[in-house]
Amino acid sequence: MHTDPKPASCAPPVLETDAAARFLHQLAAALANGSFVKLVLGKSQRAEEDAQLERVTARTVMIKGEPHISLLWHYQKRDVTKNHRIDELLPLLHAWLGQRFLHAHLQTQGEELQLAYSRKGRPSLRVGKLTAPASPTEAGHDREKHRHLELDRPFWDDLGLSHELKGVRTLVPAMSRKWKQINHFIEVFGAALKSSRLAGNAAVHVADFGSGKGYLTFAIYDWLRTQAKDAHVAGIELREDMVTLCTTAAARHNLQGLSFEQGDVRSYTPERLDVMIALHACDTATDYAIHLGLRAGAAIIMCSPCCHKQLRPQMASPAVLRPLLQHGIHLGQEAEMVTDGLRALLLEAEGYDTQVFEFVALEHTSKNKMILAVKRPQALNAARRAELLTQIAEIKGFYGVREQALETLLCTA
Repeated sequence: MHTDPKPASCAPPVLETDAAARFLHQLAAALANGSFVKLVLGKSQRAEEDAQLERVTARTVMIKGEPHISLLWHYQKRDVTKNHRIDELLPLLHAWLGQRFLHAHLQTQGEELQLAYSRKGRPSLRVGKLTAPASPTEAGHDREKHRHLELDRPFWDDLGLSHELKGVRTLVPAMSRKWKQINHFIEVFGAALKSSRLAGNAAVHVADFGSGKGYLTFAIYDWLRTQAKDAHVAGIELREDMVTLCTTAAARHNLQGLSFEQGDVRSYTPERLDVMIALHACDTATDYAIHLGLRAGAAIIMCSPCCHKQLRPQMASPAVLRPLLQHGIHLGQEAEMVTDGLRALLLEAEGYDTQVFEFVALEHTSKNKMILAVKRPQALNAARRAELLTQIAEIKGFYGVREQALETLLCTA
């Protein structure tokens, strides 16, 4: 599969007060010379006005033959598009950066720039060089070689990924990165399935928690069917409008074995669960999802954690680390590492081979980490389990962590 180029090397972050000015200067230059690719704004600070705002994505579009900036405001239940003249973007960002948005990510054809503001309002800038993209021939060959899903499925139209153009179903241009992400997820899922006890199973039961618009849920169902599996895939989602959208699409195309229902991971009880998926489950919802997978004896658990809030207020920085962790961004990264590290160790102690890795590039989303756990064929020996539990206790003691949700759920089960 052809993937987006990754940074070949990263320069040290720019900590001077001109970090924001340099970011805006680079943006202006990219717009002027045509190297601009995309801008993403995140971490909104207007609680009342933007309570459900997830991010804002900016791209260039042509309107009546003139270039414009299209701002796509991604809310939890809807997307809103607002178009602006090119010369309107920089004044807007001058007003927004550091006030309305604390994160900004700029991608040009040669660089990635990430601007972040600390709790004290200090901007820092990180710049990464991008490797050259593959040639068209190589890129086309790579896409063909690694393509896991077929775009000709009519249900993609219902979900807004594709449309018919002159009688041919084509990808909506704005969804090209989403399509790559979905295929990448299926690539990871397929490898996990092959290495698990499910490889020889005729039927596979999957629950996708927080299924949203159903992109991954439909993708998993369709891919399993192409693998000659009897697929039973359920999308569990809190938002009624998303459940209605996906249920209608599944019914329209008579997709037997694919269902959607309104529910919460904390109360959902499946009859059978082979694969548990929870992407971007907020804070301890990830722990509840993992715990559900463990209780159900799932062969595969896939999580993309979000909002690591539980441990951060508990963490008492060791004296030697306090100069580093006085910065809010570093403390947040430390809390994220400790939280997901403990989750991985707990999964290993429960008999799973566990990996923690970057799933999608930061240019797409800041929530880019995945925890993948595959149940081992043989039970973990007592000595190794005791060693893992000791490591968990030592890490908690080092950081002053009193409670971690997954560990508590396992102890009270």
